[in-house]
Amino acid sequence: MIAGFKKLVVASSIAAALLTAATPAAQAAEEQFFMLPSYRVGPYGANGQAFYGGFIDYLNYINMKGGIDGVQATWEECETEYNNAKGVECYERMKSKALKAPGPIHTMSTGISYALVDKAATDKLPLAMMGYGLTSAVDGSVFPWAFPLVTTYQMQASAIVKFLKDKSGGSLEGKKIVFLYHDSAYGKEPILALEAEARLNKYSLVQIPVAHPGNEQGAQWQRIRQEQPDYVIMWGWGVMNMTAIKTAQKMGYPREKMIGSWWAGSEEDTVPAGDAAKGYMSATWNVAGKGVPLIADIEKTVYGAGKGNLQDKAKIGTILYNRGVSAAVLSIEAIRTAQAKYGKGKAMGAEQVRWGLENLNLTEARLKALGATGLLPEVKTSCDNHEGSGKVKMQQWDGAKWVSLTDWIEGNKALVHPLFKADAAKYAKEKGITPRDCSKEK
Repeated sequence: MIAGFKKLVVASSIAAALLTAATPAAQAAEEQFFMLPSYRVGPYGANGQAFYGGFIDYLNYINMKGGIDGVQATWEECETEYNNAKGVECYERMKSKALKAPGPIHTMSTGISYALVDKAATDKLPLAMMGYGLTSAVDGSVFPWAFPLVTTYQMQASAIVKFLKDKSGGSLEGKKIVFLYHDSAYGKEPILALEAEARLNKYSLVQIPVAHPGNEQGAQWQRIRQEQPDYVIMWGWGVMNMTAIKTAQKMGYPREKMIGSWWAGSEEDTVPAGDAAKGYMSATWNVAGKGVPLIADIEKTVYGAGKGNLQDKAKIGTILYNRGVSAAVLSIEAIRTAQAKYGKGKAMGAEQVRWGLENLNLTEARLKALGATGLLPEVKTSCDNHEGSGKVKMQQWDGAKWVSLTDWIEGNKALVHPLFKADAAKYAKEKGITPRDCSKEK
């Protein structure tokens, strides 16, 4: 009897111990892990600080509001310094943690994303490229694991040409446009679209590269002064942008005739340039300011609780901060989309998150419910369209802040989409990839 009682006690103790040990594991299983190959130091560090600050603040905000239907977002950063090799190293270091329940990977680097497109597909991890990366990855039949969400460099370039055409009275025929670009994968991505637009609209395109990091541009601007272009389209990043704006002023080139990409249109570009930046324009796929209710609520909720990611709170509401929030919003909405199909309250696996990214439907009604009306355009993805929007706004620096010049506008999709479709088909042939039949994907 006593021996039997002792066995019962021991068995009960073991069961209790096992239950106690299992509880944290069960909790840990309901976490969605975001690997963040980020950069906060180096020539582009200030840009990364704002973007990843906004991204992490939104993850914290979601956790403080109960998580992704109860699932907590977790993350880990790894410093890449915007260096391709370091980006790959960070990916390899963190991928084992992401395999079970990954959030979309955000490198905020075209070069790093180029290096990861094949790796992420092999490892079956979702790679997000929001406003950067490989344009041809819009074709999800060839690139099931890569998502150049919202809009691509080529669609942005086409929208800029459309905007300049409108400014020129409806025609660019006989005009001269200089394309001043960062001599990298990022800078070269829109060239195909700009050349196609030049043939269509009969303007002259002059291409002028700028070597990394872009703080030496004397020769380039001497060339621009000789060319006397009607407009300068700038595809810069980091110190290149401020340098170009200041040099344009010294050379007497009107900033009102300069328009940058969305990576050349942040406060990090204009504020350091001082008075030289007034009148300068850029494209953008998100707006600046704290007027968006979601941004204001993040500041109140997250920073009010002392959980904010930024040391410099002045970055809250800036273009790149709001862009980081926008990227996080799309990531969380993709996971929620997956949960609606595969199980609410559960952490989503890689294939499930991939499905969520491919079936996003971020409507105006949903943006309003999130408090994000106007922050970014509507996004609706599918197997054959991993971009989901293609729309941008044009904005202008008034000396103190960015002011929107347009509503959401779209480039020439009929011209641009066949370009990346052809590029995707070429990629598939080179890599021996059999494209998916998107008519069978739901």
